[in-house]
Amino acid sequence: MRSDTGLASWLRLALAPGLGSSKIRELLTRYGLPEQVLAASPRELAAALPRSAYDALGSAVLDTAVERALEWSAREGCTIVTLGDAAYPNRLLEVPDPPVLLYARGRIELLNRPALAIVGSRNATAQGMRNAQRFAQAFSESGLTIVSGLALGIDGAAHRGALEGGGSTVAVLGTGVDVTYPARHAALAEDIATRGVLLSEFALGSQPAAGHFPRRNRLISGLALGCLVVEAALESGSLTTARAALEQGREVFAIPGSIHSPLSKGCHALIKAGAKLVESADDVLSELSALLPPGMTARAPMSGVEPNTAKDSPLLKLMGDDPVDLEALRARSGWPAERLASELLRLELAGRVETLTGGLFQRLH
Repeated sequence: MRSDTGLASWLRLALAPGLGSSKIRELLTRYGLPEQVLAASPRELAAALPRSAYDALGSAVLDTAVERALEWSAREGCTIVTLGDAAYPNRLLEVPDPPVLLYARGRIELLNRPALAIVGSRNATAQGMRNAQRFAQAFSESGLTIVSGLALGIDGAAHRGALEGGGSTVAVLGTGVDVTYPARHAALAEDIATRGVLLSEFALGSQPAAGHFPRRNRLISGLALGCLVVEAALESGSLTTARAALEQGREVFAIPGSIHSPLSKGCHALIKAGAKLVESADDVLSELSALLPPGMTARAPMSGVEPNTAKDSPLLKLMGDDPVDLEALRARSGWPAERLASELLRLELAGRVETLTGGLFQRLH
């Protein structure tokens, strides 16, 4: 079992300003364990380290940060996983610049289980949210752990769906693991900490910053066998995750949508570039079959739409045979605009409605 002294040495290097993961790995290659790095002569360290890091190694500020992290890791369910630990996620060793240590709250055994990343827009449609939750639940029921980023929209829906199944979920954060962002997901984060795992490479107390999220995204894809994008605009952080997945040699999947929706354009661009088009959970599981343990298949194939219920939608009867606009449908149905838009998208995905130019909708027979 690793001693507190050993962990303190890892933390002292990781928390020293000016020392990134690549520099620390270089020092470990040269000297061995962190204790051996810190035992090097002052002259050697002064030559090997940036001045800011060298000056900080013996500082009271760094002592306090290390002590705080050690106290946190002594709490129930809180773990600091170092690059030298057996619990370190094997798949992250394959990514460029793997973190030297990870702060985890929850079930760390999930970090080495077969996983699928599910990501998408923060401003998702109602249909996109349903797709993310239902697909995540189907994959979780088949035994896959779902990895996402705890953001609003698709990420949150994917985590919720995953918690309904047996595979559970990993939320990779762009903050310290003790900071909940966004605040609206405080209850979800607590649920994940109990039944899944919250994970971060950033020091405790780290607040959200623009540069954190691209680094988080490479871990989301790196932990997984593949990455499913549910909804994404062309300029989207989800596409950053998908690109990271491609660079890491992971499979990339995308759910298509309306050609008129900005949130479909990112998925369509991925499909054009070679991502696998997904209509059911089996589309993903069949592609990953060679990488999955024997017997891991979907218990119930999930479709992104509901064709049987779409056939019976009352909105189809109200549309008639001629093109109709949203205002006319609202007057005929008495439905609020949000419900109308959601149902029209569902019917379009099911192949029962076509969106025409000029904001018109046509029922398809």
